[in-house]
Amino acid sequence: QVQLVESGGGLVQAGGSLRLSCAASGSIFRINTMGWYRQAPGKQRELVAVITSGGITNYADSVKGRFSISRDNAKNTVYLQMDRLKPEDTAVYYCKIALNSHWYSAYSDYWGQGTQVTVSS
Repeated sequence: QVQLVESGGGLVQAGGSLRLSCAASGSIFRINTMGWYRQAPGKQRELVAVITSGGITNYADSVKGRFSISRDNAKNTVYLQMDRLKPEDTAVYYCKIALNSHWYSAYSDYWGQGTQVTVSS
């Protein structure tokens, strides 16, 4: 079994900052790509940022220059530093981690429970 636990969401004023964390635990052999997604009310879930096992990152255009994704492989944790937040960043943020539980297993995607980020104007 694998569990993902997210933390760090909350209410912040426009221009403020938040840092999200997502820690994976359980039966883990190797972690591949880690990422953050978000879903605003009435909208589809969208990619925010991803980071590969080699540290290569990719961001949605809407967050480039404001958000930064990083990972701590020793802690099986991915972070999302969000600066200069805007009201349009308001959404539920989900982490997604691709990992396997055995050397012979294919990678599977696991999702966090989601954490609410609300940015007031």
